[in-house]
Amino acid sequence: MEKNVLVTGGTGFLGTQMIFQLLQKGYHVKTTLRSMKSKDKVIDVLKANGITEFDRLSFVEADLSKDDNWDEAMNDCDYVLSVASPVFFTIPKNEEEMIRPAVDGIIRVLKAAKNANVKRVVMTSNFGAVGFSNHNPNVTTTEEDWTNVDEKGLSVYEKSKLLAEKAAWDFIKTQGGQLEFATVNPVAILGPTLSSHISGSFMLLEHLLDGSMKSIPNIPLNVVDVRDVVDLHIRAMITPAANGERFIATADGQITMSEMAALLKKTNPEIAKNVPTKILPNWVVNLGSLFNKEAKEGALLLKIGRDVSNKKAKEILGWEPISNNEEAILASMASMIKFGLLK
Repeated sequence: MEKNVLVTGGTGFLGTQMIFQLLQKGYHVKTTLRSMKSKDKVIDVLKANGITEFDRLSFVEADLSKDDNWDEAMNDCDYVLSVASPVFFTIPKNEEEMIRPAVDGIIRVLKAAKNANVKRVVMTSNFGAVGFSNHNPNVTTTEEDWTNVDEKGLSVYEKSKLLAEKAAWDFIKTQGGQLEFATVNPVAILGPTLSSHISGSFMLLEHLLDGSMKSIPNIPLNVVDVRDVVDLHIRAMITPAANGERFIATADGQITMSEMAALLKKTNPEIAKNVPTKILPNWVVNLGSLFNKEAKEGALLLKIGRDVSNKKAKEILGWEPISNNEEAILASMASMIKFGLLK
């Protein structure tokens, strides 16, 4: 029997990839858009990537900040992949303006899913909800960990994702009834993009390539290919043992920003001619954090332990990332070149 899946936020970098893989796997897919004006854009992107039949794809106009149409969106759905996040084009001065919509949005999705007798919701959370309070490089970060909500230097975005995930688990525990729930917590998402719409993580590469970064902070990173993130979501959706679990989505190992810069220079010397070679000493970042909000966030990234485990996803879901760190970065670079995203 064919299963029906709702993907929230079908125009996003991750949401479009979800729709693409689900259609390839034979699912009936419904997706929410904040405006039906975006429908043709989604179809055009899918067509450009080889999807030719659209009888298994439908659209519903629904916004995380409003109750309208969520019952219609959930109707007849077996599963929900809750990918969408509230959109902000500028960071609000009052952090509550960003946190409240994130919390309210996931609770709205869970309530509608419960009312419609959806079997399982898989929420896209992020690594910011898991590992930003482990500052010991010798201690492995796992899904048992939670970031401290008062962590110094935690960005408002990361805080909003953390509090939204906590609110979701509280709802499941107190009001969820028979509704099954799991979360996927990706690190920085890179990899090939289906269109010119990219994730915020691509800014790392943009800043390295466009010459705006004069020296490289000595920050280690964990990255993951977007195709692996989608695969992990689908496995978390259909695997019985995934109910009630969190899953970190990360490639094996880690890569520093200086290693990333060297990789770009080696593989694309002409395009990477503006990539800096000078390393910014840690003390400069730490000193700046006393005066500057962005430097404070950078100082936190310097502290985070980057020994991050993906063992749980491998063992419970049978998941194996198709890309390592270098492959995900080079696929991102190829997409940026393809879609003319490099200045």
